[in-house]
Amino acid sequence: MALLVWIYRVRGVVLLTAVALCLLGAFRRFLPRDGALESIALVLPWLGIVGIVLAMLPTLLAARFLPEREPISVVSPVTGRWLGMNSPVDKVPSHGVRAYGQAYAIDLVNEPMGQERPVFGTGPAMRLPEEYPAFGQPVRAMVDGEVVGVLDSLRDHRARSNMRGVVYMMLEGAVRELGGPRFIVGNHVTIRSDDGVFAVVAHLKNGSASVKVGDRVCAGQEIAECGNSGNSSEPHVHAQLMDRRSFWTGQGVAFSFKDVRIGEAEEPQNTLPANQQHVTIDLQMSAPAQRAQNSKD
Repeated sequence: MALLVWIYRVRGVVLLTAVALCLLGAFRRFLPRDGALESIALVLPWLGIVGIVLAMLPTLLAARFLPEREPISVVSPVTGRWLGMNSPVDKVPSHGVRAYGQAYAIDLVNEPMGQERPVFGTGPAMRLPEEYPAFGQPVRAMVDGEVVGVLDSLRDHRARSNMRGVVYMMLEGAVRELGGPRFIVGNHVTIRSDDGVFAVVAHLKNGSASVKVGDRVCAGQEIAECGNSGNSSEPHVHAQLMDRRSFWTGQGVAFSFKDVRIGEAEEPQNTLPANQQHVTIDLQMSAPAQRAQNSKD
């Protein structure tokens, strides 16, 4: 069973390698008719097929054997009024797949009171990210820990604001998959918490990361800004926890936000918003994060 779970963890790498073998085998027509290269090329597609089967079977069988743990309470990566989308409250895996550690991930879209967010289906197929209230909003560390991964060099592309834009995004997403997780997740910061869990905030604004690998951060500390990088339809914050640093092998970990208010509720609770449910997070830093901010000032 341990072997099955291990294969499940590395299934993304196995699948990518298998597809590459199949593609390489397709070029055998350009090789000399006689020779060792042609013999090798004949075998490659079959190896690729075996690899695809090995990658797909654990997806059906191994997920149920992964270790489960109680949801971890973390600090919300944003403050203010946000809308939950692709929430694990409604289904798991929340984004339709467990790949890249996304099983319990959630997307947060900024909808502040008194400020309108562009309505999907109106206007052009692609809008400037600056038209959305989420763009440029501060993003905070969800946990105390050490920064182990930072990427903020990818561009912020236009939002996909109607069905034509979404179709384009789906085709673009297929191409992004070939480049690996970084082109799906986009700009991001990964923090290893003191208890060994890896907290990721993603789709960050180009050039906005204010931390670097090796930095020690506190929950609630500002570390970047919301952007529209990677496989994103509009500016939003993607938050997830994983049990490994690597997007290739990490599995999602369930979590909740500390002291947030759902809908019109006045009492804070530890929870996540469901799809199309508003969550309000008051601007309160943890004491360590406040001290860290004061030391910078």
